[in-house]
Amino acid sequence: MNANPGELPPPRVFNAATRTIVSTIGVFLGLSSIDHGVLEMMQGNHPTSGNLIKAQGPGHHWTIWTQGSEPAFTLVHNFLFTGALATLAGLLLIFWSLCFIHRRHGATVFFLISIASFVVGGGMAQLLIFILNWAVATRIRASLAAWHWLMPGPMCRVLGGLWRWPLVAGGLLFIAALEIALLGYFPGLPRDREVVLRVLWQLAPGIIAAFLLAYLCGFAGDIEAQSRCSGCSASCESS
Repeated sequence: MNANPGELPPPRVFNAATRTIVSTIGVFLGLSSIDHGVLEMMQGNHPTSGNLIKAQGPGHHWTIWTQGSEPAFTLVHNFLFTGALATLAGLLLIFWSLCFIHRRHGATVFFLISIASFVVGGGMAQLLIFILNWAVATRIRASLAAWHWLMPGPMCRVLGGLWRWPLVAGGLLFIAALEIALLGYFPGLPRDREVVLRVLWQLAPGIIAAFLLAYLCGFAGDIEAQSRCSGCSASCESS
């Protein structure tokens, strides 16, 4: 059915806050895959002992993890090759997250690159964040109607302006976890493997909670933006 001549077409939905959040987290995930890949390549052109490997090999004295660290899964049983592929997957994750994740099928391609990163040694710990980020990326061009029902207007107005803060907090925790997993050192922590490992495990729920809050606040901000856009469209039609 054709629209009436003078009738404005429905505005296209674009959730800018959600797009910024998933792009930023996608960059962090890409950096993690690159971290694993470089460490695996440092182990040289040698076969792995199986599908479960340690991206960082043993024997390095610049880290507290002298027996190796950063567990990963790989289908490529060669450290040099799997490291190169994990690094490539990380670079693709960063590029795609920054440039194309908001496009049609952008979330699907992000998911496929994430799976590729996982199966070529890009790391195991971030698998849950891969899935969460993909799921939220599918909402970049969605109306968020269900979330609008769950979050009434006053709640959206409060949360909508806060999404940058949990994103920054989650990003800082993510970088701290990468640094601890790599070196095992952090200001204020004793150089004790058991203590550092316990702190590393405690960072994981903090990272996930911060990113979940960022997603929620981003939805709230985008719902507010959609409401303002609808109000402007209604005003234009009435005039």
